[in-house]
Amino acid sequence: MTIDWSHFTPLTALCGGLLIGLSAAVLLLCNGRIAGISGIVGGLLQRSKAGDFGWRAAFVSGLILAPVLYRVFGELPQSRIDAHWATLVVAGVLVGFGSRLGSGCTSGHGVCGISRLSPRSLVATATFMSTGFIAVYIVRHLLGG
Repeated sequence: MTIDWSHFTPLTALCGGLLIGLSAAVLLLCNGRIAGISGIVGGLLQRSKAGDFGWRAAFVSGLILAPVLYRVFGELPQSRIDAHWATLVVAGVLVGFGSRLGSGCTSGHGVCGISRLSPRSLVATATFMSTGFIAVYIVRHLLGG
């Protein structure tokens, strides 16, 4: 395994991480809510509480509008997906199933839960990270994909 040093961007990665941490902290401090995307979207689709719709819609709108605003000021990075659409659909379903099974997603457990030293989030993050490592190993090295 090698690192593609020509595309290694520590400054932008640091800035992105700081913005994610800041937004998670602001949501927790100002709203008392965890910035777990699956929970936010799930609550938006279920319409659980009357006062929850506005902040959830604003959060999801920010996720969607951020790349649009970025595009206004600069060029979006090139992306290339080497997977077939059916593979992406199956992967998305599995991620959704895992998020429901684990009572949260990578943002809720990995960013917010670990920062609060939640034992459940530590186990969940270790589980989805190790599962990802194993899946990549199987697909790339055993199946030759």
